[in-house]
Amino acid sequence: MSVDKGASGTVYERFQGSTEFQELRRRFRRFAFPMTAAFLSWYLLYVVMSGWARGFMGTELFGAVNVALVFGLLQFLSTFVIAWLYSRHAARSLDPLADKIRGQVLSDGTAATGSDDAGEPEAEGAR
Repeated sequence: MSVDKGASGTVYERFQGSTEFQELRRRFRRFAFPMTAAFLSWYLLYVVMSGWARGFMGTELFGAVNVALVFGLLQFLSTFVIAWLYSRHAARSLDPLADKIRGQVLSDGTAATGSDDAGEPEAEGAR
């Protein structure tokens, strides 16, 4: 990792410019931005169709279940699917790199302060 230990600022400010941290941010954005755009588009479609395509949305599929109800339930389903996909993405792409960066930040912070707490505030009961 290319972190200038002589640079000014906190250990966290120095690590923000590292290539690993930038890669972590890129991986997160590569998933989050398209998924957010897709979900917002899907939600906007539901709202627009509910307002301007009432005939279609009111079409009964079976019994008292119409297209609008199915679309509404699919909103919930898509939310859970996106959460599941994100957890898989995070476990595979984000967490290993974040753990590596965290370890380097903690070891750098410990070396800089000369203690084992990596600059963490002292607990109330420890005084």
